[in-house]
Amino acid sequence: MSQFFDNLETRTTSERAADLAKALPEQVARAQALSGYGDSLKGVDASAITSPEALAGLPVLRKSDLGAAQKAKPPFGGLTTLKPSEFGHIFQSPGPIYEPGSTSHDWWRAGRFLAAAGVGKGDIVHNCFSYHLTPAGMMFENGARAVGASVLPAGVGQTELQAQAAHDIGSTAYAGTPDYLKIILDKADEMGLKLAITKAVVGGGALFPSLRQEYADRGIACLQSYGTADLGTIAYESVLNEGMIVDEGVIVEIVTPGTGNPVAPGEVGEVVVTTLNPDYPLIRFATGDMSAVLEGQSPCGRTNMRIKGWMGRADQTTKIKGMFVRPEQVAALVSKHGEIAKARVIATREGEMDAMTVQIEAEGGDATVYAKSVAEVLKLKGKIDVVALGSLPKDGLVIEDQRSYD
Repeated sequence: MSQFFDNLETRTTSERAADLAKALPEQVARAQALSGYGDSLKGVDASAITSPEALAGLPVLRKSDLGAAQKAKPPFGGLTTLKPSEFGHIFQSPGPIYEPGSTSHDWWRAGRFLAAAGVGKGDIVHNCFSYHLTPAGMMFENGARAVGASVLPAGVGQTELQAQAAHDIGSTAYAGTPDYLKIILDKADEMGLKLAITKAVVGGGALFPSLRQEYADRGIACLQSYGTADLGTIAYESVLNEGMIVDEGVIVEIVTPGTGNPVAPGEVGEVVVTTLNPDYPLIRFATGDMSAVLEGQSPCGRTNMRIKGWMGRADQTTKIKGMFVRPEQVAALVSKHGEIAKARVIATREGEMDAMTVQIEAEGGDATVYAKSVAEVLKLKGKIDVVALGSLPKDGLVIEDQRSYD
């Protein structure tokens, strides 16, 4: 089923590293020249940023930073190398956050995912991603064109008309959210229409195993991708249950939530992405999503790094005793004491009152001193539990809410 989009997908590790060593300094230099980055990249030697490891020393750009920059300098916050009028499209996502788009060849890189799903010349893609304000519809439109497929720009809604159109024109592939395809299929069954859809490329929501199996039982191979409106495609499936392959146009890091510090290989953390798109050079953009690196290479022959897919949200901000505790505060607590490897805040209830325990992973250490730092940094007092090195779970959580809300 899977087919290669280009030769970038099968580069050796050394070839990919050499290409990155050339492209990454150029991208960092582009970002430095943009007003939206302010002083955050000032003094950085762009020529020295030649690898993901070197990126780790740069600041993280968060969605809140993006929103603030856009308010100060609309619509793109001084973070694009082109003027607004030089883009093919301008989109608006909730916030509002404005995203640029282009009609140039596969600007969001969705074509690589469609090729991996076997979509190509001769296919008609029934595109049910929205074309209204948000860019998902155009992302997959451009991707389909990049692999030589035709497109029915269906958008969402009017399910009966969609089922009729899919039947009449012979749509062979579906693009959209995971669950909307089932609505179309069920409506077609109700109308007595036989559809020709045998491939599905989905995103924007969870693809539950039971739903994937239902599609498989109908003869439809369903694969999912992971991306954002700002970054385009980040990673995608090519073989079922083998993780997601990182797209060739981005660099993915997995960091401890609230920091820019990479986690150990295989540990869960926040997905931070640097895009190589010269029009919109986002450097270390924090997605707020959690994932982990998956060891080894895909059996499909693609050689880039893989991640385990979406594993929750990184924003673990929790209100305890009427005060918000944020991942950034936990990170500040860890950095305050050099001997602390990790920390974890646990919110519980004692009777009718909130309680807080701070687990500190360190070799020894004075709980009294840590208690003082907790009160200063977290603005709350709590029980201190010093635990052995390596004993805290490697699940990406730095704040765990164990209170029952039933």
